[in-house]
Amino acid sequence: MPLAGLALAAGWPTDAQRTLAAPTQAQVANRFLREILRADYPAAYRRLAPEVQATVRLPTFAAAARPLWQQGQARGPAITLYQIGARLGGEHSRNQWFCRFAFARDSVHRPPPVLLEVTFRDTTARAVLGFGLRRR
Repeated sequence: MPLAGLALAAGWPTDAQRTLAAPTQAQVANRFLREILRADYPAAYRRLAPEVQATVRLPTFAAAARPLWQQGQARGPAITLYQIGARLGGEHSRNQWFCRFAFARDSVHRPPPVLLEVTFRDTTARAVLGFGLRRR
C-alpha cells in the first residue's frame, strides 16, 4: 500500500488536507480583502481577531473598510500579493506581521501608488488584527 493510502486508511490527514485546513496568512489576507472589495463586510468582519471584534462593531468596521472598497471601484477588484514582511517594533511597541497587496491594474507602476495592507498578531495568527491603505 502506498504511504498516502496508509495515511488515509489510518485516518491521518495528508499534506494536501493539512494545506486545505490551514490557509497561509497571505491566503487569509487575500480572502479578507476580496470580501471587502465585494462589500461583503460581514464575511470580512468574521476574519477579524476576537480582540478586535470585541472593541469594533460591524458598522464601524464597514465604515473603516469603505475606503478600500472605493479604491476597488476605481481600480478594479483584482489584487496581487506585493509583499510579506514584519514591521519591527520599538522599545514600547510590538512587532507587526503584514501582507500587502497591489491592485492588478497598478502592476506597471513601481512602486504601486496604493497598497492594501493586512496585519496579524504574529507569524502563526490567521485572524486579522488590522488593515488599511498605504499610499506611496
